[in-house]
Amino acid sequence: MVEDTPGPVAWANTGDSHPLMRGSVDSKTSAAANRRWWDADAEDYHQTHGEFLGAGSESGDFVWCPEGLREEDVHLLGDVTGKAVLEIGCGSAPCSRWLTGQGAHAVGLDLSRQMLRRGQTAMAGGGPQAPLVQAGAEQLPFGDGVFDLVCSAFGAVPFVADSAAVMTEVARVLKPGGKWVFSVNHPMRWMFPDDPGPAGLTVMLSYFDRTPYVETKADGTVSYVEHHRTVGDRIREIRGAGLILEDLIEPEWPEGFEREWGQWSPLRGQHFPGTAIFCSRKPDPDT
Repeated sequence: MVEDTPGPVAWANTGDSHPLMRGSVDSKTSAAANRRWWDADAEDYHQTHGEFLGAGSESGDFVWCPEGLREEDVHLLGDVTGKAVLEIGCGSAPCSRWLTGQGAHAVGLDLSRQMLRRGQTAMAGGGPQAPLVQAGAEQLPFGDGVFDLVCSAFGAVPFVADSAAVMTEVARVLKPGGKWVFSVNHPMRWMFPDDPGPAGLTVMLSYFDRTPYVETKADGTVSYVEHHRTVGDRIREIRGAGLILEDLIEPEWPEGFEREWGQWSPLRGQHFPGTAIFCSRKPDPDT
């Protein structure tokens, strides 16, 4: 099922936008801009990153970050057999398809119709099937306490204006004891230019400057938005939603791994983390 409502996105930063603008951007503007961005960029994104993400494979794959951390190796979600799982910002849904192949009842949710259509095309060839929903992460279209697990691999969280609302919504749809695990750009990356080379090692912005990164078209239309939060902000958002933070993972750059992805590179990975993975749980009063 593909529904026509605003929602979250996955990770990238490419396109034909004009010089960045910095200023306040609300939820409606962020959703509209990023939805258009990912619809337009879906083909190029998959040509560049699809193989790495397993987007074209019959069984899918679950890659947490550009450092190549895979769920099949780290088991951050635990045993998913028989579990109801929501993936937020699923893109073309390789993670949701992989989860289904592991015995989960997975649902993929994303902002971009074109990204979801790629997921539908992949599933039309066979392999694990997962329902797909086009909707927003700030207002999830699901009932209370229906999922055992919610996950997001670079989807939604950095791209919505009110990420605290995402945490609250996740807590609402989780069952007691359920897990919420999400990966994002490591907050300290905000300080550095999006450059995988030596220029990307020089601090350019204050870590504490939460002004959104905005790209615009020639006519002034906002075409791409990312919102910065510090590590402390993320922890307070999680706790404010009534969730318990159990772990914060900062993947190290793998030895011998030479693949660059935007600002991620072996050079930068030697000096500071590119990804933060927050692992949290909804309290269960019965345990």
